[in-house]
Amino acid sequence: MAELTYESTSRTAKAAGLTLHYHEAAPAGRTAGAPVVIMLHGGGPGASAWSNFGRNLPVLAEHFRTLLVDQPCFGRSDKPELDKDYFSFSADAVTALMDELGIAQAHFIGNSLGGGTAVRMALNHPGKVGKLLLMGPGGISVNLFAPDPTEGIKRLLEFNTAPEPTREQLRGFLSVMAYDQSVVTDELVEERWASATDPDTRLGSARMGASFADPAWAEDTMLWREAHRITQPVLLTWGREDRVNPLDGALVALKTIPDARLHVFPHCGHWAQTERADEFNRLAVDFFSH
Repeated sequence: MAELTYESTSRTAKAAGLTLHYHEAAPAGRTAGAPVVIMLHGGGPGASAWSNFGRNLPVLAEHFRTLLVDQPCFGRSDKPELDKDYFSFSADAVTALMDELGIAQAHFIGNSLGGGTAVRMALNHPGKVGKLLLMGPGGISVNLFAPDPTEGIKRLLEFNTAPEPTREQLRGFLSVMAYDQSVVTDELVEERWASATDPDTRLGSARMGASFADPAWAEDTMLWREAHRITQPVLLTWGREDRVNPLDGALVALKTIPDARLHVFPHCGHWAQTERADEFNRLAVDFFSH
């Protein structure tokens, strides 16, 4: 397979009145007939589909038609004002994107914020969803022992609410994401800083954050209350040392979702797809192939 770069895989489409940006690759370029996997990234300063999953794409694209989607308010997708809770808004947008691309059903990988969107997809648009692989997902995890807000969420709020955020604040946030601090390189900090301080990115972050702060939509983000309605097979994955959505948050989901199983990565934080990339890729390929 030819090298998959940001630009060579970059696509845009109109869906639900939005311009959505995504990356796409497939086995030998074959999109027709290949099973589809849609990957939904987490939040945080400068987050995007490529920053979360760009290094996983070459492996998954050997087996599946793989789409990495910039969710609304992130990356190069539109940054609209939201008229409902974020998970529902993004799920509706992804559903419209699937319709636009002629994708009847897909498996989903959702990391953190994207995990919440993937769960809402399964609840509101069940026919669109095959299997779910969730990585420290938002909305469906309930911290039984760890305090709220967690260390990671505190660092996120510090950056997002600062009138003039600093590189030190960003590095502090990124350091909480990973157990292996070697992945928090100067290059990563600069890459995320350039994106996170872009005015368009800050607007998207503010609009996304405002949707979670709106009390009218608060109950819609409590996905754990609806977990019993998820009929699809679910693979919950967690970093044992996750300081954003700690491991104890998996227990209610594991007990409540009818067809759930749990894989825990040792010596791993909130970025299993990066810190345990080989193991994560093997898990995903096996889960979606059988």
